Amino acid sequence: MTRREREVTEEKEILRILDEGKVLHLGLCDREIPYVLPMNYGYTYIDGRYTFYIHGAVKGYKYELIKNNSNAAFSIEANVKPFEGELPCQYGTSYESVCARGKAYILEDVEEKKKALSILMKTQTGKDFTFEDKMVSIVNVVRIDVTELTAKKRPLPAAMAGTEQ
Repeated sequence: MTRREREVTEEKEILRILDEGKVLHLGLCDREIPYVLPMNYGYTYIDGRYTFYIHGAVKGYKYELIKNNSNAAFSIEANVKPFEGELPCQYGTSYESVCARGKAYILEDVEEKKKALSILMKTQTGKDFTFEDKMVSIVNVVRIDVTELTAKKRPLPAAMAGTEQ
């Protein structure tokens, strides 16, 4: 991370960013060309380890890529707010973000898929849901075991922070 003054290391702050973000930009390996797509996500943080879950249709290109190479990376952003300045170089965007790397696995176990989908829905809606076997049979669920995670925050410039409504 180049701008260390923007690094977020406090666990509570990282979890808040993850709760406020709703879209994970998943990066997979497609031979020599990255393949990136937006996905809704759910996550857990247990014993200092992050695990993320995504889901989609039973078939899809991302699953082929995961089967060939489980390396994955993703980013999540929250509270994105563009701001203006008097000069072009004073324009910018305030944000909070998380970037991570890990290994992606397509879940086969029905009970693990049910649990993962419940976690995903809790992250996205704040509500508890349960899933029947038939419901999980029509989707693929991917677990991403995070090996590296960083977070960053760029606040509004001090001159603009007081003008926010």
